[in-house]
Amino acid sequence: MTGLPPPAPPAPIAWLADASGLGCWGLPETLALPISDRGLLLADGVFETLLVEAGQAWLLEEHLDRWQRSAALLALPPPPGVAIVQPLITEASRRSGIGSGALRLNWSRGSGGAGGEERRGIAIPSACTPSFWLQLSAIAPCFGPMRVIVSPTEERSATSLLSRCKSFAYGPSIQARRQALEAGADDALLRSSAGGLCCGTTANLLVQRAGTWITPPLASGCLPGVMRQRALDLGLLLEQPIEAQDLASCEAAWLINSLGCRPISHLDGTPLAGEGSGRSLGAEAETFWRQLLLKHR
Repeated sequence: MTGLPPPAPPAPIAWLADASGLGCWGLPETLALPISDRGLLLADGVFETLLVEAGQAWLLEEHLDRWQRSAALLALPPPPGVAIVQPLITEASRRSGIGSGALRLNWSRGSGGAGGEERRGIAIPSACTPSFWLQLSAIAPCFGPMRVIVSPTEERSATSLLSRCKSFAYGPSIQARRQALEAGADDALLRSSAGGLCCGTTANLLVQRAGTWITPPLASGCLPGVMRQRALDLGLLLEQPIEAQDLASCEAAWLINSLGCRPISHLDGTPLAGEGSGRSLGAEAETFWRQLLLKHR
């Protein structure tokens, strides 16, 4: 039978730890944190986003390692490890029926303190109870081309601790993405405060030049992406500074994260040189991305 709309994707599912430590399942819009939680008030927390396919969380240990390092960097209590997270992922997949999805793990400093001065402003209470919750949403990895601009106002700090971890504080990326959409593009590249280009709003930047793939060094303030690190460990990528003019003459440029690898087709409205080569850049990007998942160090 034809003419029927495609079936709706499975609804997202979420889990929130409760006072008993057992937690509760529900729709993301039905579970609630206390409004005193510092994750809500001050973006004081860290998260990880990873791909789940057929109930398997890809590169789970790598993501949990970065989660632990990020929490330590910001003086947060250690977040849960694989013994707690893996059964929750299995149960989320079973309950939701989601075959391919994005899993987000959230860890907030939470609420705490006796009140008064300890609950005011940005002061960190002497005792906080951290909050842990997760959400699994149906998505398919994306490899389609995208148009980008360079944000005229937003940049990544080369020295901030927040640049070295996946924190809740995504204000600059939100504004850069808004600017891109207003300009008729799909995403924005952010400059580094130290000079040169740094990354996209939610992905690491890769550029192919003279047959070699390069990415800005961590000293630029780019996020230490899990897929970026996999490519470096496998010898498929080198760290080098990247300027905007490097994109204009490059053979290809991609934005990569744990949910896909998307070729850049246009920069500030101008087609990249590699676009006219006849190469199937989307297929190349997917092949590159898949090998990072499948190859083991």
